[in-house]
Amino acid sequence: MDNSTLSWSTHSGLVAIGWVLAVGAAAGALAASASADRPGMLLFGLGTAALALAAAYGTFVRPRLKADAAGLRLRSLGGTRELGWREVRIELTTVRRLGRDAVALEIEPLGRQAPPPSAGEDEHRATPADGEGLTVLGWLELGVDPRDVHDDLTALQARYTGREPG
Repeated sequence: MDNSTLSWSTHSGLVAIGWVLAVGAAAGALAASASADRPGMLLFGLGTAALALAAAYGTFVRPRLKADAAGLRLRSLGGTRELGWREVRIELTTVRRLGRDAVALEIEPLGRQAPPPSAGEDEHRATPADGEGLTVLGWLELGVDPRDVHDDLTALQARYTGREPG
């Protein structure tokens, strides 16, 4: 492995398909409005908005994850968060969704976890609003199998911190 930067993001072809479908849904909304089909216009309009938002997210949040000698950079609509190799925990998690096992990559800053809930507090509260909590990335956001990304990241982390991968 050399000193180059590794990066992962949603497949550009998938983002392009999102934009094409958004344009198609917009055309459907126009056709429905021309025929005075109000329910059709509403459904096509909602579909257009959803597809355009998803495609815009895939377009503007690229690359979603970057890794180099300095550490990780996680990009979101709120900006880019940088984490050094010594201050991050990287793990794989597997959950069962719709009858299938889905693997996801978990990236969590060390020492920044939310404190445990006190008596009477909701234990399922969200992580801090500053965006410094747990980040979970799946195949769709990474563009590849999260296991492959995990292997690359743990190797880089071991290389730059001297810690054994695992």
